[in-house]
Amino acid sequence: MITLRKATKSDIPTLEYWDRQPHVIAAHTDGGEYDSDDWTWEQDLAMNPLYYQTYIAFLDTQPLGVIQICDPANEESHYWGEMEQNQRAIDIWIGELTNTGKGYGTIMMREAIELCFSDPKVTTIWVDPLASNERAIKFYQQIGFVFVQYRHFNDDYCAVLKLNRVGYNLIKNN
Repeated sequence: MITLRKATKSDIPTLEYWDRQPHVIAAHTDGGEYDSDDWTWEQDLAMNPLYYQTYIAFLDTQPLGVIQICDPANEESHYWGEMEQNQRAIDIWIGELTNTGKGYGTIMMREAIELCFSDPKVTTIWVDPLASNERAIKFYQQIGFVFVQYRHFNDDYCAVLKLNRVGYNLIKNN
């Protein structure tokens, strides 16, 4: 069983360990290197919880991965640029390579989508995998996300995909 709980400072050693795993680095940066100079998990967990939440996913009692959900119109970094209200953006990753390819990410993503759409005002969810990460793009499309565009975010070239509430409800109810 996969469950989520909000990340706390006690999770920082696990998060830092996962950040140094080659498959996590490869999925999150075009440069292919772990770089902790720009931010720390302590800063991340201190961000305004109205606009940004980090969750740890557990497989039974074992930490499995991370889900980050932000309100892209209001979160402090303005990573997404100018965005309309009532949208969310999700980042997700599995910490250990041995836990990838087993369907856990799909379950985690569905939980994250349900969290986002539990707010009846939320209309759209965005994701931005690296354009080179064809596996992630296919994963999101299988869940129902639709490709919108390629775009640079800082130094990374990403594929931008979105999931509308209406589209998700159609998929979920079939």
